[in-house]
Amino acid sequence: MIVLGAILLVIGLVANISILWTIGIVLVVVGAVLALLGGTGRRVFGRPHWY
Repeated sequence: MIVLGAILLVIGLVANISILWTIGIVLVVVGAVLALLGGTGRRVFGRPHWY
């Protein structure tokens, strides 16, 4: 999710498309939060592992 967000950020920046920029930021933030929660051993949305 973080990689997809980064790709959308780059495409949005190069093509000057603001909706891709916004979606990319959201995906990077959500992916980082899920990665942090999963890394600490906490269950994420009831799942012991988040893939």
